[in-house]
Amino acid sequence: MPEADQLQRFLLEKLGVRGEMVRLEASWRAVLERHSYPETIRQPLGEALVSAMLLSATLKFTGSLTLQARGDGPLRTLIAQATHDRTLRGLARWSEPLPQTASLGDLLGPAQLVMTIEPEDGQSYQGVVPIQGDSLAMAIGHYFDLSEQLPTRLWLAIGDGAAFGLLLQRMPEQDSEDEDAWDRCQLLADTLNSTEMLHQPFHTLLHRLFHTEQVRVFESDPVAFRCNCSRTRIGSTLRAIGAADLDALIAERGSVDVTCEFCNREYRFDSVDVSELFASSIPTTAPSQRQ
Repeated sequence: MPEADQLQRFLLEKLGVRGEMVRLEASWRAVLERHSYPETIRQPLGEALVSAMLLSATLKFTGSLTLQARGDGPLRTLIAQATHDRTLRGLARWSEPLPQTASLGDLLGPAQLVMTIEPEDGQSYQGVVPIQGDSLAMAIGHYFDLSEQLPTRLWLAIGDGAAFGLLLQRMPEQDSEDEDAWDRCQLLADTLNSTEMLHQPFHTLLHRLFHTEQVRVFESDPVAFRCNCSRTRIGSTLRAIGAADLDALIAERGSVDVTCEFCNREYRFDSVDVSELFASSIPTTAPSQRQ
């Protein structure tokens, strides 16, 4: 049986190439259940989720990696976020009418790909490039080419009940005696089809691609859908709006209701809650004076 909701790391040591494979099932369905995504939107959304998880796995840090595609087409925004502990969430925003079938370029129009890395400790990093190509895999490859980072390629397959991704990356400062190793690995991965990627076990895919090479396979990690929204986070956002505006909303509606776009969880704040928000931001003691 193929692995479900697992991330698998492997290494082609003699070729100077490392790789990741991921297959989403329950976590993919959990994202789809939060909104009624049209069929046209599901493909790029699945690609974004898989890509974010694969890319986050290449980083040695504690925090999150967010992929965002922003365009002027009917698909306005794609967001996918993956964390160091292999959790993910994502969403898409679109407007009607949508074409029945369309490439990523047709859906997004002129667009940008934004990659944001946010360590829990340390400075955040953000890279922005124009989206080129008809798929997210091509756009990400272009991102790495422009940013002069490690050569990286992705292969993605999205189905109704599963989403799969394969990442290959040339390792830094690894001089393989085989000068054609990187190109050959890409050509081999190009032979995979969607049916294999969605339904074949990881070990079968690795044998199919690299049976003539020495492959080091690491222990797999479980992947899960999880949203990190909380009442505290929502409260911080509301505090930025200001007490006067929130009081006006409560006078009009009786409460301020906020729904997390990622998970559809609802948060309600009444007049007492809003008062507490701003009371908690006021220091209880005066700051000490410098001598």
